[in-house]
Amino acid sequence: MNLQAKSPLPPAEPQIPEGLPEHTLSVVVPMYNEAENVEPLLDRIHLALDPYPWPWEIVLVDDGSSDATPAEIERCAKIFGPHVRVVELMRNFKQTAAMQAGLDAARGSVIVTMDGDLQNDPIDIPRMVHRLLAEDLDLVAGWRKNRQDGLLLRKIPSRIANRLIARMTGVHLKDYGCSLKVFRASAIKSVRLYGEMHRFIPAWLATVTTPRRIAQEVVTHHARMFGQSKYGISRTFRVVLDLIFVYFFMRYRTRPGHFFGGIGIGLGTIGTLILTYLASVKIFLGESIGTRPLLFAGFFTLIAGVQMVTSGVLAELLARVYYESGGTQAYIARERAPLADDAGWHRPAA
Repeated sequence: MNLQAKSPLPPAEPQIPEGLPEHTLSVVVPMYNEAENVEPLLDRIHLALDPYPWPWEIVLVDDGSSDATPAEIERCAKIFGPHVRVVELMRNFKQTAAMQAGLDAARGSVIVTMDGDLQNDPIDIPRMVHRLLAEDLDLVAGWRKNRQDGLLLRKIPSRIANRLIARMTGVHLKDYGCSLKVFRASAIKSVRLYGEMHRFIPAWLATVTTPRRIAQEVVTHHARMFGQSKYGISRTFRVVLDLIFVYFFMRYRTRPGHFFGGIGIGLGTIGTLILTYLASVKIFLGESIGTRPLLFAGFFTLIAGVQMVTSGVLAELLARVYYESGGTQAYIARERAPLADDAGWHRPAA
């Protein structure tokens, strides 16, 4: 099969770095309404990895697509072989849950994540894996230095977000939004992704490893050829909300009372000062304060401070207990027969 001829991307020769340490590789690809991209993507991955010297697999996650994506994935999986594994979610759980489903299903000691829209190029995978293993890193994140997207709606908001995220999290990467990332499995499987936290995976990883073991690598980026982008300017507001939670969790996970308590003490202090002022006015000047709006402001500010110290801390702690200790998943996938440990790998020709 002439994979190069089938690929709609520019011609490229697969390059496998010499001295690649022994490992197993899983390529995780969440897909939502990408029917036209399924076969070209698999062609491109096989072009890049057919000469790979170690066992590898592909995990395609259908995130409840409403088009022909599930049928295309099943058809192509039968054509390419058992090393193309399928995870079909019962409905659209969004990209973070789909990525977590793929990470849970991946069996490799090294895990690659990438988008299913052909904008990431699998040709970069061997080079990134080599750097991860050769430099003993936990994450090599892609940097779309020459990004092929619109300037106003994609590039500029992304640059602002990248700088803001780096400043708040302390993990300095130039491109948080690139889905092409290479992880050490033991590191990425020690964190759980919820909500829409796929944008902050490097920051989440920094909660279990040092930022010194996180690096970035310039990668190829192509313009979208098939289908439509699932992202718009509206995601900016979700990023801001997620960033607040990431900031809290990275700095106050083990001491949430310091975060909520700091806000609560601030509010309580303001409320106390207001009520003290009004009390002095009443006692020393004999003025009536019962109908003054400032009395209600002081009272409710003080109450808000107390609530921040109590209910806020409890709510955050209960949420983490619910997801982590209870073993609750952020997705529901169709059950499939499990594979044996030595089955379903694409192995180099003898």
